[in-house]
Amino acid sequence: MSLVATIRKSLVPVHREGYPFIAGAAVIALAILSVSTFFGMIAVGLAIWTALFFRDPVRVTPVREGLVVSPADGTISSIGPARPPRELDLSDEPLLRVSVFMSVFNVHVNRAPVTGRIERVAYKPGIFLNADLDKASEDNERNGLVIRTMAGRVGCVQIAGLIARRIVCFVREGEEIGAGERFGLIRFGSRLDIYLPPGTKVQVAEGQTAIAGETVIADLTGAAARDIAYRVG
Repeated sequence: MSLVATIRKSLVPVHREGYPFIAGAAVIALAILSVSTFFGMIAVGLAIWTALFFRDPVRVTPVREGLVVSPADGTISSIGPARPPRELDLSDEPLLRVSVFMSVFNVHVNRAPVTGRIERVAYKPGIFLNADLDKASEDNERNGLVIRTMAGRVGCVQIAGLIARRIVCFVREGEEIGAGERFGLIRFGSRLDIYLPPGTKVQVAEGQTAIAGETVIADLTGAAARDIAYRVG
């Protein structure tokens, strides 16, 4: 492989949301570097980290009806029943929830877990607890989507973390979205919760590393069968 090809393969696109932060960090780094080499190099390192934080790599999403892919890069932090946020109007009863925790070193561009129509977008202000805590699902700033699929409604909630102070959402109610498509990002550390309909079969385990848009976290085939039986019966 040529040097040029290697460089091109190594370079990762940066999301446009990061441009102002990267530019600001670069200007500050250059200003500090002109005064102090030691502190300037630290600032340069922080500028590089800022650019890496907003990286937006290309992902290849598996294509099959019923698959649920991870909406975020990170670690599967919890799997189990939980009551979805009230503002989503998703269910009054606990649903199967899969949580993905993102550290400050993960890619923070979020991708749709399923293909369907965005039925609801609901933002709720809150505090900024460590996103790895279960209580963060209730108390932290969050933005939730409800996506209607052939197998039922799937909830996807962006939760701000201890460092995060800004949730960005690119989509609106009524839009169609495909699994793996970008729908938002959270700046500087956070978590994604996915609420799944009854009958969904989980394909991951706690502690597993997930890749947004690529890792299959669940299969809605069972949920689809249950939904069809319910409608027929």
